Amino acid sequence: MSKFNKIQNKILSFDELVKQVEDWKHGGEKVVFTNGCFDILHKGHVQYLAKAADFGTKFIVAVNSDDSVKRLGKDKNRPIQAEESRALIIASLEVVDAVIIFNEDTPYELIQAILPDVLVKGGDYNPEETNSSSKTYIVGSDVVKQKGGEVKIISLVEGYSTTNIVSKLKD
Repeated sequence: MSKFNKIQNKILSFDELVKQVEDWKHGGEKVVFTNGCFDILHKGHVQYLAKAADFGTKFIVAVNSDDSVKRLGKDKNRPIQAEESRALIIASLEVVDAVIIFNEDTPYELIQAILPDVLVKGGDYNPEETNSSSKTYIVGSDVVKQKGGEVKIISLVEGYSTTNIVSKLKD
């Protein structure tokens, strides 16, 4: 199998991912999950993803669909890259075992379906926040904790963001 096909094969449908996670868990793997837009991949993303992957043996990244990104209220020109491109770039990272594109506003249903052992978010979130309407609330943390899983936070790399990169390009 070509290296490109190996990368492409990491991008799974909902049903494929659920089955894959079942197989991994049956094999004793510790499944880690995170999500994001990952519009313009930068040092902060790569560092975050590598650190997140270290929390387990299999690492899933859920990428917001184009429609989902638009509903998040980011800049009107976002996403800059189409969902297929963003997913493929994330799948090309060695630390990532599976990628899924999700169209909902949050990955709650996905988290509920796969029940990762570890749910990871960036330092702008609070694992202790229980108010689901708070900006710092981690979607799915209730389900993961209820099933005995962990919720982890990774500090953001100062000065690196897609918004900053877009701003520099506009100057």
